[in-house]
Amino acid sequence: MLIVTTEYISGKNIQTLGLVSGGTIQTVNAIRDIGSGLKNLVGGELKKYNQMMTDARKLAVERMTEEAEAMDADAIVGVRFSSSSVMQSAAEVMVYGTAVKFI
Repeated sequence: MLIVTTEYISGKNIQTLGLVSGGTIQTVNAIRDIGSGLKNLVGGELKKYNQMMTDARKLAVERMTEEAEAMDADAIVGVRFSSSSVMQSAAEVMVYGTAVKFI
């Protein structure tokens, strides 16, 4: 599945099939959260949160791709990500785009 942020794919004629999206809410476990809280005092990268967000984006893209495949799409154009804090130590990641078929 070709996934792009542009509204078109160079050299391809496309037919719009519709909106597709995927999302997830992820959190880190409480023990890791305590460690991250201490890291917040001294500064530095929160590696466990980075990994959590990477995993969340990957899962959201997989869910969006499955939705597009169910529509028999060849690609997804105009892809955008959105994230928000749901509660302390939890984040929602959404990804959406337009499923298209090559014609």
